[in-house]
Formats: sequence, C-alpha cells, structure tokens
Amino acid sequence: MSDQHEHDGQRPAAWYENWSEVPGSPWAHRGEPPAGREYRTLTYERDGRIARITFDRPDHGNAITPDTPVELADAVERADLDPRVHVILVSGRGKGFCGGYDLGMFAEQGTPAEGTESTEGTAVDPLAHAANHNPWGTWDPMLDYAMMSRFNRGFASLLHANKPTVAKLHGFAVAGGTDIALFSDQIICADDTKIGYPPTRVWGIPAAGMWAHRLGDQRAKRLLFTGDCITGRQAAEWGLAVESCPAEELDERTEALVARIARMPVNQLMMAKLALNSALHTQGVTNSGMISTVFDGISRHTREGYAFQLRSATVGFREAVRERDEPFGDHKRGRAGGEPA
Repeated sequence: MSDQHEHDGQRPAAWYENWSEVPGSPWAHRGEPPAGREYRTLTYERDGRIARITFDRPDHGNAITPDTPVELADAVERADLDPRVHVILVSGRGKGFCGGYDLGMFAEQGTPAEGTESTEGTAVDPLAHAANHNPWGTWDPMLDYAMMSRFNRGFASLLHANKPTVAKLHGFAVAGGTDIALFSDQIICADDTKIGYPPTRVWGIPAAGMWAHRLGDQRAKRLLFTGDCITGRQAAEWGLAVESCPAEELDERTEALVARIARMPVNQLMMAKLALNSALHTQGVTNSGMISTVFDGISRHTREGYAFQLRSATVGFREAVRERDEPFGDHKRGRAGGEPA
C-alpha cells in the first residue's frame, strides 16, 4: 500500500507510455540500441516511435539486388528489437516504391550489380545461378529454390515482425516489388500507383505467393492470368490497400496513419498482429510461398521462359519487355514490371 502513489493508475492514460518510459522500465538507465550496420540498398532511421526503412536506389527504380532481402530483414529486426519503436514504415525514394528485381544482371549477363556485397561461392552466387540457367545445360530446381526462398524469407520479415509494418506505395510497385509490399500488414498508396505482376506473361510467378491471401481467389487470378496492373485507387477499392489518395497527399495521409498506430501500446500492437496473423498462417501462407517459389523457378525454365531469356540476351531486356507487353497494350504505361531503371 505504501507504493500506491507510484502505481501506473495514478497517472492519466499511463497505458500510452512507451515501454522504455514507464517507471521501473527494464530499460531504465540503459542507452539507445547500437547504431547498426550501414546499408547499400536502403536507409534506416528511428523517428520517435516510428522506424523508417526507405529503399534507396532511386536511379535504378529501387530494383532488388542480392543485398536487398538481407538488408531489409536486418532493418526490420533492428526495429523489432528497439523497445522505443511501435510501427515500421517501408517506402521508396525517387519515382517509385520498387520496380522489381534488377533482372538485367540475370537475364542479360548474370553478373552482380555494381556495389552489391559479394556472394561468391555461396548458394546465392549470381554466376552460379547464371550457369544453372543455361538453356543447354541441366537445371537444378533446388539451387534455384535455395536462392529465391532466401529472397522471400527476407521480404517476409515484414509479415513475421512482431510489430506492425506499413508500406507506402507511390509511382510503381511491380513484379518483385509487390512481393515486398504484400508482406506488409498495411498498404497505403497514391491513387496513380501502378501495382501488379506483369512477368506472369512469361518468365515469372510471384514467389511470395501472397496475392490470393490479400485479394481473394478471383481478383488475384484476374491479375495473374493476364499480367495486368491496377492503380492505387483500384487497389483500395479491391481491398489490397487500406487507403489511397492523390499523390500530393500521400505523405500527409501516411504520417497520420502511422502516428495513430504509434500511439497504441506496443504490447497491444504485438498481440493484435500475432492474433490476426494466426488466420493467415491457418490459410497456409508458408505453403503458398513454397509452392509459388518452385513454380517461379519452373516458369524461367520452360520453352517460353528460355525463349524470353535468350531474347533478352540477344536484344536486351528492355526490348524483350516491349515484345512481351505490347500485345496487351500497356507497354510503357508506367514502368514495365521488373524492368531495370
């Protein structure tokens, strides 16, 4: 009874205080978490209760390199372990969120992008995979799976993080960029954002396997049976995004959303996310990812997949993408799916 005056109930709305701020906090008199590593493909900063992860290859459409999934997972874990962080916001610098994989290095010459961390001699060595993609050789599907499943694992850190994750989409989120976005708990986007997976037309299946879980069966099939894209406005209408708005309002609307989430107690956010994620796990998101990753590999090693690969090596990836998309009437309508900047 002598400590009653120090009880949390004596302070107004004490439940909104951060873990590190409350009297008797386990982090009392402890410093900030270590600064963490420097990243090649993204930046990380903590802004109060918000962790901001920003893809930072704007001159390349924030295209995915072998570093991207590793660095994203590291940044998400950094935010997850920081008791001061309540919500994680993922966005892209430049003209769009993410234009997909930097396929030029695989489809054209099989060499790593300049400035990426060396993976020589590993199961994700680009030159080893280039050899595995030789149309006149023998394809090992498990070597392909060893690489692609690790990309998925890094992107899925957004789903498996204890804390809520929000993806802010603008410009374009296409091909592999959607694998990242669809693993987020919430998507907010500009009305004119281009969202879709055009590589289902040839040489790709969404390895993350999240489309049906986010959109339902028929609407997911509507997009993946055609490779068509939808706008941010349509994404909100279809339930893929929680909100869309004019591009000039996106920053303001996003900040309002993450601020409301950040106001919630961390443990309430964690319990709500874990409880809701249990439904996704029951639906089989892990199994969907495994199957989709295997089929993504197969799609690149069919007659049609090899034809696209060889055409890209012959005339360049941009021209092959033009030939892929022109029959659908949407070539150059925004950035083509997976096309490097």
